[in-house]
Amino acid sequence: MSETGYYLKLNDVPPYRRSFHLANYVWNIVIQMEWFEKKTIGAQFVDAADSISANIAEGFGRYHKKEKIHHYRYSAGSTKECFDWNEKAKFRQLIKEEEYQHIFNELSELPKEINILIKITNEKLKI
Repeated sequence: MSETGYYLKLNDVPPYRRSFHLANYVWNIVIQMEWFEKKTIGAQFVDAADSISANIAEGFGRYHKKEKIHHYRYSAGSTKECFDWNEKAKFRQLIKEEEYQHIFNELSELPKEINILIKITNEKLKI
């Protein structure tokens, strides 16, 4: 227990919450695509989006600071990959403009939130 008597939970971590919801948003778009689009772009788009929150969760569960940060950086890389899939999906007219914009906006916020998470982890943890 912390000094305040409160344990931080994974759902209390802003980039985890944002990326979890984003992954489900992407899933709901991709699940409606035709077979070829799902197989080529959709599956990789979902994998990349899922990887953001999954790596934050894995890092959160690690004990050592360096391990945590290592996974948080993986999630930042997956964010960049999602940018690419979002652009391709828009260019190939697989998503609506408002869907593209929502995903783009969420992806634009995630690197800032992940960097804050890395900074806090670096400053607050001793090992």
